[in-house]
Amino acid sequence: MIIKEYVKYKKEVLKDEVSKMIKKPHLTIVQLNEDAASNAYVKGKIKDASELGIEAELIKLDVTTSQEELLEVIDRLNKDNNVDGFIVQMPLPKGIDEETIKLAISPNKDVDGFHPLSSLNPCTPQGIMNYLHHENIPLLGKNAVVLGRSNIVGKPMAKLLLKESCNVTVLHSKTTFEDMYRYIENADIIVVAIGKMHFLDNRFKYKPSAVIVDVGISRDENGLHGDAVPDLPVALQTPVPGGVGLLTRLALMENLLTITR
Repeated sequence: MIIKEYVKYKKEVLKDEVSKMIKKPHLTIVQLNEDAASNAYVKGKIKDASELGIEAELIKLDVTTSQEELLEVIDRLNKDNNVDGFIVQMPLPKGIDEETIKLAISPNKDVDGFHPLSSLNPCTPQGIMNYLHHENIPLLGKNAVVLGRSNIVGKPMAKLLLKESCNVTVLHSKTTFEDMYRYIENADIIVVAIGKMHFLDNRFKYKPSAVIVDVGISRDENGLHGDAVPDLPVALQTPVPGGVGLLTRLALMENLLTITR
């Protein structure tokens, strides 16, 4: 099932669940940037919430907002019983420490899944895993390669794949091309999240049965592009756009419902 159809199907399931709730879940999004990608994601998240019957609120703060002022907003949201879950949209302006902000959000309301004490997983890796399960992609004992080691995608993605008993290898900027080629050649699952347009291309050799999950997104005069060249010779490759971004947004709504159940 292509991702758009999968997301549409899952939304209907969630919409039905929300319709039976006495109190509708309430999501708050705090945004401090004017990043084009962030604006698109926030708009998409609010649209998703509306479609599902979830109350969504955007708190748009000026980019000059200080860390202390942001922490005050977070403290207020932590204490607001009407707010079931909230996120602070990344990236943050210079002068605000990302880790400090993540730790300030109550684990009980952290629908992004970034807090170390949160019972939830970060949305992008969780959304990817949910999709792989839905597509019945074999994971047990398979060779999984994760390109990128960010705290938002790479590291938690590797952790979730390891939990599924995959043989997990994390490749990064210090990995030699020769080693990268060897690992990719033997990979059953490849998750690429490095933000380099069309990094995965025909320089590499792939298993015909391999699955490529393209997390990266870059923009140029021709539109949006992923970290992988489209239509590589593999069994399944997620598109950009219309791929992992939709899975991430869906996982956010699923995390919110998990908190409110």
